[in-house]
Amino acid sequence: MNNKIVLNRAAFIFFLFCFLLVIPFSQYIDLILSSSISFFLIIIFGISHGALDHEKGYKLLRIYKIKNTIIFFLSYISIALLIIFLWLILPNLLLIIFLLVASYHFGKEDSEILVFKKNQFQNLIFLLKGSLIIFTPLMFQFENTLIIFSFLNFNVDLLLFLKENRFIETIYIIGLLSNIFFLNTNFNFNSKIIFFDLFTINILYYFLSPLAAFALYFCFIHSLRHSVSLIESLDKKNFKRGLNKFLKKALPLTLITALLFILSLYFLIDHLEFNEAIFKVIFIGLASLTFPHILLEYLLKKNEK
Repeated sequence: MNNKIVLNRAAFIFFLFCFLLVIPFSQYIDLILSSSISFFLIIIFGISHGALDHEKGYKLLRIYKIKNTIIFFLSYISIALLIIFLWLILPNLLLIIFLLVASYHFGKEDSEILVFKKNQFQNLIFLLKGSLIIFTPLMFQFENTLIIFSFLNFNVDLLLFLKENRFIETIYIIGLLSNIFFLNTNFNFNSKIIFFDLFTINILYYFLSPLAAFALYFCFIHSLRHSVSLIESLDKKNFKRGLNKFLKKALPLTLITALLFILSLYFLIDHLEFNEAIFKVIFIGLASLTFPHILLEYLLKKNEK
């Protein structure tokens, strides 16, 4: 089955879930998707979309004619540790950079299945499209989102300034408009995916807590979309066979990463309040994985071209 058909159906099913269950039963879903449940959803389903990075790393090493695979793992881990270290000493700067990188990453990877004409402004459009993930919780759940930023040692005065001067509403509207841009590029297919994405993201962040909403988006829109593209790359003719290959290849690194997240949480719980520890592990952990993941993707595409 074509991956676009799979993702189109998945987007529609998830939209129905949000429309039929999240809206009327948001209070109960928030209770179910507590901090700990959201944490486990992210480390099991969310981070698995980068669990084939070692396969891509081997490919990159072959391009550079490097035979020692340990070099890839040392480089990947070193970058991840560097991000964690820099976050500890420069939390404001690292969080701003991470949010910009994450916005571009969300906008680009969530759009890979879309059909649109490439133009010189597409990277800016990806950034604005992905910014919706960052600014929607600030738009609808400002106080709760402020707490998360404070847990991450971010100076919330900047967010208060943005709120007072209506920058949050402005960027949110620009994010919506950048999504509508894709609606106009190919009405038949893009309109369905973008329509489902827009309504789903807004429903999630309007009715649920920021962490629960992010966990559902990250696992069942962003990571699912990327994982399906990886499955198709493993076997373009047979989706089920590709899925089996993906699960076998992704399981080892997913389990190792999940274990590291759990151990980090276990260590921090002794020193921090439970929710603060969870937010630090999730977002600093995701940042440490996102930077080497994006760098790897960039180097591969650059050398393949």
